[in-house]
Amino acid sequence: MNMKETVFILVFSLAALIASQVNFSPLLGAQNQSFTFFQFFGPMAGGFLGIAGGAASVLIAQLAGFLLAGNEFSLFNALRFLPMILAAAYFARNGGKAIGKSALALSAIPILCMALFILHPIGGQVWYYSLYWLIPALMLVLFPGRLIARSLGSTFSAHAAGSVAFLYLLPSTPALWLTLIPIVAFERGLFAGGIAVSYVVANTLLEKLSAKLDLTALAIDKSYCLCNLRFL
Repeated sequence: MNMKETVFILVFSLAALIASQVNFSPLLGAQNQSFTFFQFFGPMAGGFLGIAGGAASVLIAQLAGFLLAGNEFSLFNALRFLPMILAAAYFARNGGKAIGKSALALSAIPILCMALFILHPIGGQVWYYSLYWLIPALMLVLFPGRLIARSLGSTFSAHAAGSVAFLYLLPSTPALWLTLIPIVAFERGLFAGGIAVSYVVANTLLEKLSAKLDLTALAIDKSYCLCNLRFL
């Protein structure tokens, strides 16, 4: 990783940190926890920085936000870093029409989360909740490289990891998970749309800036600039 790539990672981390300070909706079942606009911005970092750079960017942003908030360390708080890292990695690896081994491996992680959810005494009673986590694999196989599918797979990859951490580390009931099923569909649909729109806007802005600045270290996809209107 050269100096220019490091600078871009830090710039994306700062932007992600700012996004993480703006609440979007409360996290049902967890006190003083909220979703933020980081849910929109974080995953797309993988599209511009690659799997390593994207993961590093969101991790730096989350660590900075954690320290600024003065949160106490706990296993649950540590595991909360993982969902967005997986989301950025999935977004990075599902960027082309050819399905690579790393993309298949990343889509297998939500399947593993399904197994962990069903094996839990409470999760097993509402096993059908975990069917959401088939979406990353289905999007990869059925619509490889398509932005909306890529965004859906990304946000549900994050959802799988976050849900399993919640299930195993915090108290819950089958009734809670049952209540969440329609909420998840609505919420993750919004997140996927937010990721897609953020990616289009970022590509458009960066493509304009590339005429004046050297942005060759970023993987700018001109097919997803506003002037091309290829959002699907």
